[in-house]
Amino acid sequence: MGSSVRELAGATPATRDRYVDLLRVASLGAVVLGHWLMAAVTPDGVGNLLAVVPALQPLTWLLQVMPVFFFVGGFSHALSYRSLLRKRPEGSGDSVYSAFLRARLQRLLRPTMVFVLVWGAAALLVQLLGGGGGLTGVTLRMVTQPLWFIGIYLAMVAFTPPLLRLHERYGWGAFAGLAGAAVAVDVLRFAAGVPYVEFLNFAFVWLAVHQLGFLRADGRIRLRRAALLAGGGLVTAAALVALGPYPLSMVGMPGEKVSNMAPPTLALLAHGLWLVGAVELLCAPAARLLERPRVWRAVVAANGVAMTAFLWHLTAMFGVYGALLALDVDLPEPASAAWWAQVPLRLALAAALTAALVAAFRTFERPAASAPVQGHGPLAALGATLCLLGVLGLSMVGFGGLLDGRTALLIAIPVSAPAAVAMTLGGWLLVERAGRRTP
Repeated sequence: MGSSVRELAGATPATRDRYVDLLRVASLGAVVLGHWLMAAVTPDGVGNLLAVVPALQPLTWLLQVMPVFFFVGGFSHALSYRSLLRKRPEGSGDSVYSAFLRARLQRLLRPTMVFVLVWGAAALLVQLLGGGGGLTGVTLRMVTQPLWFIGIYLAMVAFTPPLLRLHERYGWGAFAGLAGAAVAVDVLRFAAGVPYVEFLNFAFVWLAVHQLGFLRADGRIRLRRAALLAGGGLVTAAALVALGPYPLSMVGMPGEKVSNMAPPTLALLAHGLWLVGAVELLCAPAARLLERPRVWRAVVAANGVAMTAFLWHLTAMFGVYGALLALDVDLPEPASAAWWAQVPLRLALAAALTAALVAAFRTFERPAASAPVQGHGPLAALGATLCLLGVLGLSMVGFGGLLDGRTALLIAIPVSAPAAVAMTLGGWLLVERAGRRTP
């Protein structure tokens, strides 16, 4: 691996935006670290440190960095789709779209499907043997929760071509339209009490952040606008939390009536704006740092396994807690002095186990060789939709109660874990087939 990383780093084109690669790794790393820190596990159950110590909730304004990942995604998707258009100017829109979907989703879905199938088999075995209680049951329910991010990302990939065309025609106006729609949704939700309208902001909020990535790809977020985004976003988020119905935490909290995350709110959009502005203000010094060979090699190595690490980091965390409980190691009261003193040990053990899982599964993150194909756009779109619904459904229902028919509501439709797995697998196979289909 070392020699290949060195070769990849050495072969990096001078035109590559290395800062984007750093942001991708750093944002996923921050999410992983946040999950490890926020888990408050005791012999009596699993809680959230932010609920135990509400004074820590302002930390979510730094650790909730998913907007940065989606911003980077918009930048990368714009470059990728335009590159395909240049390479295949004679190709139909369908063929370019299906090739784009397959190329962008392959590295995402292959490791995801392995994760889903491994955990599905493990959950089935555990429950056939009569297990599934205690920490094991909690793990089966929670280990799939981060898959919501992959579901949203799938939607962003699928909507890239039409939203990129809107961007090319309207520029900042396309972003303003999505942001304005998010504002309208929250007005209808909180001021008019319109039921279910809030779920539209799963699209409007995240796609607005994604649209900012298109603007960056065209060099339209310069220093002055970055400062306006950072300052305006921060002031707006603070005002919305202080004066409006929005909670302080930028992640979901147990038992809260309103969550900034699920579904996303205008406060989370403002939070995303300040984060995007802040990271853009740091671009120049970060670019100088990334010119150092050792630093760049570390970023290249991390990018090669980032998705695998993200998928398996909760498995590692629950594995560490399970081992500590099995060895009868004392787990102090969350947020106590003894609990904080134990944090470095738990983090080190979780990182080591994650590294072991990455070593076992990283090969599935390597994209398979592609061949020139014509493709079939509608089939690819159907596959992406099934993957989106399956992954989101699985993030909600988990693998607990697999044999009991446990379900969760996905857009008002009850979805079980087997049905979610079937949709995800079927969608992935359709995307693969669409990318290979010849006329």
